[in-house]
Amino acid sequence: MDRDLLRQTLSHHGQSLFTHLKCEQSENPDFKAIEPDLSKASYQRKYGGEDNALVEQFIARKADILFAPSWKSSALLEDVNQHIPYAIMPPLEQFMEVSFEERRNLLYRDIERGDIVIGRINSIRDFGFFVTLICMGGGLERDIEDLELTALCPLRDVPSNGNHDDPLSYYQLNDLIRAGVKDIDRYHEKITISLQPSSLGPNLMNLKLGVFSRDDLPLQYSRSVRVANDNTETYERVLEGSLGYSNPSNVEYLLGKIGVSDTQPPSLMRGLQSKHFLEEDFATTIRKKQSASWALKCVRVGVDHFKSGRHVEAMNEYNKALEIDTNNVEALVARGALYANKGSLLKAITDFELALESCPTHRNAKKYLCQTLVERGGQLEEEEKLVTAEGLYRKALALDDSFQGAKEALKKIELLIQVSSNMPWQCQLFLI
Repeated sequence: MDRDLLRQTLSHHGQSLFTHLKCEQSENPDFKAIEPDLSKASYQRKYGGEDNALVEQFIARKADILFAPSWKSSALLEDVNQHIPYAIMPPLEQFMEVSFEERRNLLYRDIERGDIVIGRINSIRDFGFFVTLICMGGGLERDIEDLELTALCPLRDVPSNGNHDDPLSYYQLNDLIRAGVKDIDRYHEKITISLQPSSLGPNLMNLKLGVFSRDDLPLQYSRSVRVANDNTETYERVLEGSLGYSNPSNVEYLLGKIGVSDTQPPSLMRGLQSKHFLEEDFATTIRKKQSASWALKCVRVGVDHFKSGRHVEAMNEYNKALEIDTNNVEALVARGALYANKGSLLKAITDFELALESCPTHRNAKKYLCQTLVERGGQLEEEEKLVTAEGLYRKALALDDSFQGAKEALKKIELLIQVSSNMPWQCQLFLI
């Protein structure tokens, strides 16, 4: 946007523009230097009745200072959602007819560890506190306030503050909290959050977690509230009403954000630009992401069947998911759980082990595998195959050394094996 066009656009704003600029640029030393002249020009325009061009001339002459993307106050550096070189908008789905269930499902599909959430404490327990989520604060952007989402912040993820012996004593009901997403259980729709800096993604490490002021809520959230309270607001009106939309450097800034050069424009011809393409831009990677998404939908349908007692239909959905995405961790865990429920312990163990090969930190896969190994060990004990059973118990403890069931079973079988060592060798053959 050239300065003449900018001047024409801003000529319709008058005093309201000056007030907005004064608010947005209050910490900019360059703005402070010329604030009296601008205030005088705005006053003359409002009360003098003349078509005074000083405001337009000032804006055109000082646009590089007022909108310089390189200038940011300390407050802007602290919050990634408060940058002003471009228009900050409410989440797009707020302007679309997206159902409650679909928005909720999409959130659980897309939210990742390291994303930022903001919520209000609704319950404080000995083991931590529960938070009602109201908006995203970094990373993924979604309209979530009405989705009835609750997250748990365990005690171990609450850092000590000052002289408080009990970290939880620093927090009260209805406190606003900014936290990092630590874990997501997509099956049971549970979110675990943390106030430890280690829970944040690398690009969000500068954010401060903990108690949060309402005045510091992300700009897209405040605009989202405004849209929710005014049915006449449209995407175009909100966009055009944003100061960042009129920023002459916003196009250059956004091109830089997405890696597009104005001197070397990207080509849509694969042969010309393939060496510059990222791996995730190729069809194989995109197809893999699509397959994972479709497989997850089948898993959700299967879980619904399982909860309703329709085990055959559930198994069909899990198998369908694994046909689409062979190594889908959620499908392997769900099918393994169904196998274990039906008594097919060896098949269940195989599925859980495959899931852990793909995702060694998957909590449910590890938990269910430990339980199934101990249950299978009990079957082998009944068959008097004590040594094989002992191996399964040790395997379970290698996965989770705090698993009490495996500890007790191993202690018991070690005593049995010790007793059996004093038996004649003919009897010992039955124990192997």
